[in-house]
Amino acid sequence: MKGGGFGLVGNIVVGILGAIFGGVIFKILGLTAGGLVGSLVMSTVGAVLLLYIVGLVKKA
Repeated sequence: MKGGGFGLVGNIVVGILGAIFGGVIFKILGLTAGGLVGSLVMSTVGAVLLLYIVGLVKKA
């Protein structure tokens, strides 16, 4: 992700919330993330999406 970020603690908090967000999104879409790799992909996608959304809101 491009930009200054939110600091170490801020990025960790947003990343954890993003992992939860990813779980909710995948569940709504009916996609299941089985096993360790599926959970990691789901969490990563959620964290990146949430960081992107928060970055857009922060710029506005």
